[in-house]
Amino acid sequence: MRTLTTAGRTIVADIPVNRVVSLPEIDIDDLAQVLAGEPGELAPLVTRVPDSCNSPGAFAGAAVAELERAAVGLLPAWLPGTGESRPDLGGLAAARLLAAELARRGRYPRTFLTDLAVLALTGRRPLAAPLPLRIRARELARLVAVAFGRRRTVLLVEGGDGPNGEAVVAGAEWLVSSGGPAVWLLGTTSERVPAVRVGMPAGKGSVAVAGRPHPGSTVEAALEAALALESWATGRRWNQDYRSNALTPPVRLDLWWPAERCVVEIDGPEHCRPDRYELDRRRDVRLTLDGYAVLRFTNARIIHDVGAVVHEIGTFVRAQRRDTAEGNNHGRR
Repeated sequence: MRTLTTAGRTIVADIPVNRVVSLPEIDIDDLAQVLAGEPGELAPLVTRVPDSCNSPGAFAGAAVAELERAAVGLLPAWLPGTGESRPDLGGLAAARLLAAELARRGRYPRTFLTDLAVLALTGRRPLAAPLPLRIRARELARLVAVAFGRRRTVLLVEGGDGPNGEAVVAGAEWLVSSGGPAVWLLGTTSERVPAVRVGMPAGKGSVAVAGRPHPGSTVEAALEAALALESWATGRRWNQDYRSNALTPPVRLDLWWPAERCVVEIDGPEHCRPDRYELDRRRDVRLTLDGYAVLRFTNARIIHDVGAVVHEIGTFVRAQRRDTAEGNNHGRR
């Protein structure tokens, strides 16, 4: 395996994006958090190689499917105005018009954007054949980057060091050469992929202080700045531990209102990992059983539409206070 740098370590901002590289000595979640939390040009998307990826085409197809799932989940960040759209005929017609206008302004294929908007709103795919994989890889990578306010998407891939490693590398090279996302392979070793040894930023390793936004999170800082202007937002707590009872391990909550039994979780790119997604769902179930409501927001939505996020949280918190005042919270602890 070739080493791209001969002296010292490159910094994250200097990792190449025009070729597939291997990052053998860095944790994928740490890297995703650094890329998401700092200003820069890259929107990170974390994925794991499925066991079925035994050919370059299979890996490329799985990567494009992951990009599509991300784009669907990021609506309305890339298509403002669809946040309240309903999946009825009127709502879909309005979403199609918005998507067509965005396609014109952003020079996307029109059918690509309109079909994606319908998929995001209804879960239904069009009957027509999809665009070629090369075009979908390129346009989805562009769209995910736009949703995060970045210039390019980078796919952070783990699990490519198994028996299908060479197929993964070839598929990744095809994605990059097709104008799709940058691809960085975590832990993969291959003679055809240069290795980059990365030095993490000096701020990496900072920890959240209970009661305050995380010092390394621009997203938490932005949400706190917006909440500080709202009179109803009193009683909030940042980054504090919660446990159901003395026998259960504590969990760290991003933001919560204990009296109103409202938990707000902020999902960065590391939450796309299958194991992290499953862990998040278990936490949500536990909190729901304890009488809490869990509101989840992606980094991209907070960055692009913090006003709507604050409004949604405020609507719930104020409703809880009204119910408590009127004695209607019989079902909650």
